[in-house]
Amino acid sequence: MEWYFYLALVGVGLVAGFVNAAAAGGSMLSLPFLIFLGLPANVANATNRIAILLQNIVGVNAFRQEKIFDVKKDYRLTIPAIFGAVIGAMWAVDIDARTLEKIIGFIMFFMLLVILFKPDAWLKKQAIKTRSAPSFWQYLIFFFIGLYGGFIQLGVGFFLLAGLVLGCGYDLVKANAIKLFVILGYTFFALAIFIYNDQVDWLSGLSLASGNMLGAWLGVKLTVKGGARFVRYVLIVVLVLISAKMLLSF
Repeated sequence: MEWYFYLALVGVGLVAGFVNAAAAGGSMLSLPFLIFLGLPANVANATNRIAILLQNIVGVNAFRQEKIFDVKKDYRLTIPAIFGAVIGAMWAVDIDARTLEKIIGFIMFFMLLVILFKPDAWLKKQAIKTRSAPSFWQYLIFFFIGLYGGFIQLGVGFFLLAGLVLGCGYDLVKANAIKLFVILGYTFFALAIFIYNDQVDWLSGLSLASGNMLGAWLGVKLTVKGGARFVRYVLIVVLVLISAKMLLSF
C-alpha cells in the first residue's frame, strides 16, 4: 500500500475509536475500510482486532481513572464472553462478510427502534454498588455475545450495551466501561487465534490502532462528561447511519 493509505487508516481509527468508546459501531467504519484497501475479508477481520485490543486498553484505563470501572467487581461477565469468543474466532477463519453484513443491518435497525421507543431503559440509573452476581441466563447471554464477537467484531458493542443495560440494569456510562473491558478480555484470545492462522496484517493494524487509541481516550472523556444522555444520542446517530447504509445496499 502507498504511504498515504496508512495515514488514512490513522484518521479512520480516530473516528472508530471515538465511536467505540462513546457508544459502539466503530468497526462498521474500520473493517470495510480495511477491505477497501485490498485486504481479504478474513484478514481485515483479524487485523481490525489489533486496533480493538489497543483501543480498549486505553479506554478501560481511562474509565478506571474516572472511577467508572472497577475490575475487581466488574470482570465477571468477561469470563463467558471469552469462552464464546474462542469458538467464534475458530469459525472465522473463512468468513463471508457480505452475507453477515446484511443480517447485521436488520439487527441494527431493530436495536435502533429499542433505543428510540424505550429511552427510559437506556437512561435509568441503578444502584450499581449493591448489584448481585450475574445470573445463569446473563452468563449464557454473554457467552453468545462473545461467540459473535470472536467471529466478527461488527456491531458487537451494540449487543453488549443491550445486554448490560436492558439485561443487567446498568446505566449507559457504566455499561460502556464494562463493554470495553469485556471486549478487551476476549480480544486477547481471539487475536491469538488469528495470529496463529497467519491472518493479521501488522502494519495496517498498528496504523489503525494508533488512531483508535486517541479516539478512545477522547470518547471516554466526553462520555463521562455528557453522561447517559450523550451516549444515547451517539448511539442513535450511529445506528441510523449503519442501518441505512446496510439496508440500502441490497
